[in-house]
Amino acid sequence: MQGKQIYFLSDAHLGARVPDNNREREQKLVKFLETIRPGCAALYLLGDMFDFWFEYKRVVPKGHVRFLGELARFTDAGIPVHLFTGNHDTWAFDYLTRECGVTLHAGNEWLSLHGKQFLIGHGDGLNPLDKKYLFLKRLFRNRCLQRLFRSLHPDTGIKWANAWSSHSRLRDGGRVEAGAYRGDDKEGIVLYCKKILLERHVDYFIFGHRHLPVDIRLSPASRYINTGDWITHFSYATFDGAAVQLHHAP
Repeated sequence: MQGKQIYFLSDAHLGARVPDNNREREQKLVKFLETIRPGCAALYLLGDMFDFWFEYKRVVPKGHVRFLGELARFTDAGIPVHLFTGNHDTWAFDYLTRECGVTLHAGNEWLSLHGKQFLIGHGDGLNPLDKKYLFLKRLFRNRCLQRLFRSLHPDTGIKWANAWSSHSRLRDGGRVEAGAYRGDDKEGIVLYCKKILLERHVDYFIFGHRHLPVDIRLSPASRYINTGDWITHFSYATFDGAAVQLHHAP
């Protein structure tokens, strides 16, 4: 990477009605991206960058133009941008690829970077005991449901979806809805990572979704990093070719 770093961040929830500071958060995010662009080897956005996203045939949700423009500046400069769909922006199809040049990922990805093994993704749906959420995830990914939703007028569909997003996630004034770290035996992502380690070696598990920046050593040679969010923590992770580090934007 010749002195450059790979960046990982997630959970900006741009467009969220709670908290009501989208313009300020988007500006802070864009300023951060402008700052890192000269030294960025690749950018991984690990889901829920939008609080809601749906691509109709000729319509996408309005707003986010500063953020989308910055993504295009990255890819125009030859910097790969990988956007993982989360549980709030799962209905991204090909618009962001065509207009901004990003590579979309709908699930977890295995990466080998400078001799280190990574498993990265949004982090939702990893707990097999959460039957209710797994059912909803399958429902929202259903092609028939997507076609039915597309048949709604965008004013109706987007209004309904924004109301759903507001009550389902960003409750309590935008605080992390899941609260503090629950412990290794109760954190669904940690349990998932430990199960994977029984089958194969992974140096770094990097996920979002949890809205809580954490760096957990799972074994002497394996770590789980959660990138936190861009709502309250403004956190991100970097990989310089040797090690992953967790940071907070100023």
